[in-house]
Amino acid sequence: MIKLFRYLKPYTWAVVLAPLFMLLEVVMDLMQPRFLERIIDVGLKNGDMAYIFKTGLLMILAALIGMVGGGGCVVFSSIASQNFAYDLRCDLFRKVMAFSFKNVDRFRPETLITRLTNDVMQIQNVVMMMLRIVVRAPLLFIGGLVMALTINVKLSLVLFTAIPFVILIFYFMIKKSFPMFSELQKKIDRVNAVMRENLLGSRVVKAFVRHEHEKNRFFDANQQLLQTSLKAFGFVVISMPLFGLVMNMAMVGVVWLGGFQVKYGYMEVGQLMAFINYTMQILFSLMMIGNIFLFITRASASAERINEVLECEIDIKSKGNAIKKPVELGKVEFRNVTFYYNENEESPALENISFVANPGEVIGIIGTTGAGKSTLVSLIPRLYDATYGEVLIDDINVKDYDVDVLRKSISMVLQETILFTGSLKENIAWGNEEASMEQIIEAAKAAQAHDFIMSFEKGYDTDVSERGVNLSGGQKQRISIARAILKKPKILILDDCTSAVDMATEKKIQAALKEYIDGTTTFIIAQRISSIKHADKILVMDAGKVVAMGTHEELLKTCPIYQEIYYTQMGEGDEKSA
Repeated sequence: MIKLFRYLKPYTWAVVLAPLFMLLEVVMDLMQPRFLERIIDVGLKNGDMAYIFKTGLLMILAALIGMVGGGGCVVFSSIASQNFAYDLRCDLFRKVMAFSFKNVDRFRPETLITRLTNDVMQIQNVVMMMLRIVVRAPLLFIGGLVMALTINVKLSLVLFTAIPFVILIFYFMIKKSFPMFSELQKKIDRVNAVMRENLLGSRVVKAFVRHEHEKNRFFDANQQLLQTSLKAFGFVVISMPLFGLVMNMAMVGVVWLGGFQVKYGYMEVGQLMAFINYTMQILFSLMMIGNIFLFITRASASAERINEVLECEIDIKSKGNAIKKPVELGKVEFRNVTFYYNENEESPALENISFVANPGEVIGIIGTTGAGKSTLVSLIPRLYDATYGEVLIDDINVKDYDVDVLRKSISMVLQETILFTGSLKENIAWGNEEASMEQIIEAAKAAQAHDFIMSFEKGYDTDVSERGVNLSGGQKQRISIARAILKKPKILILDDCTSAVDMATEKKIQAALKEYIDGTTTFIIAQRISSIKHADKILVMDAGKVVAMGTHEELLKTCPIYQEIYYTQMGEGDEKSA
């Protein structure tokens, strides 16, 4: 957790001021029993009401000054802790946004959400406590001991006897609870995962009437969280009564021994009352210290999870001397490319793939499910890096380009259509914020989205619900295509992005794209041959390999897999009309 304290550096002034104000409050609290002692042993004993009144006013003044100190500590500790959490969340989010697909595959979405929210909150609370209680408790403990020793050394032995027992109780509690807190955060991840899946898949749950099954899944995850929480905090529950027993025994000892000392004239009544107050302060400060360690223990588990994200090595990043010149032509070449998702996999996702896509060509990609089509195109914008071989754009290895420059030259419509909350206009302009309204409309028309957009009451200002649930699948795909082509990239990748569009609309999109992005090298992944039969070159993939390459007519004559797909979709009678 110490590694994360660097986020407090910009707020050093608040980190310094908070303890100083707390020191002021502690000093005022330590003075109060002394004032009480004087009122009893001097004012009441001598019947001096003026002295009692004067000392009482001093007690009120000390309380007011203490209140200012406590309030100042709260203000500055809040400033430091809140800004600490803000900066930490920003860095975490920036790191996650910089992740490659391989990095994202390592962390599940639900655990990243927990780390950015719950885990950060745990550390934020500890930072606030450390600037308040961590300062207050030790100062109160040390100050109380010093003041108690100045009153009566012999009676202080009772405290020195009780303190080791309190320390042992909290040591046992922290040692047993630490492993449980790490497990607790994982259980929170699991609850978030089930909740996230049900929120995203609510329509599927309703369609298949799986409410009871999903309720049981959530109850099971929630039950596991409950059991882990009970185990983790069970040690706290056990330690509190033990601590109370030790504290009460210490108080009984102080009152009993102090009573004898007062009886035989070794102490004044006021001194005994002051000593009892200091005893309470010392024991409660120990309890606060124990609670601090408990919170630090839990926050340490969260800190480990946060550092795991922050220290995760991003495997795809720009070189120091990366090429910042934008892609000019859009020529794409694969040279003996082999790719493994994980190093320990026995068989590669892609194996020994070689081909060339010349500038302006349309490359169709078709094959069986799981053949590696999406993985292949993911290597072009460096969403993954080839394990062996080279991927080149304009005869330059993609690894030599600056990552941002490379990706700005490429537009990609993913297989899963993702829209963001906001207006339709904002979603289309998402890839090019400088685009004018005329350019947005032009891109929408090319994607055959303009007509249905204008059918909405607000037109391009129509709000998009989360993940675009208020749009049909085909409408979302057309918005995504408009978004991709708006910046007129040198390379366009369409990953099965017209699967929810009817064939007539698909033909219109293909015809419009030829004019709108003329000269753009286009990769089209499709399940329907009708979507790619016009391509300059078609790659047929199977089990991670390119098993055939050629035009539609050539493949119909030479490739059995392509023939099978074609006859299944079109029927043998359509061969002559192909």
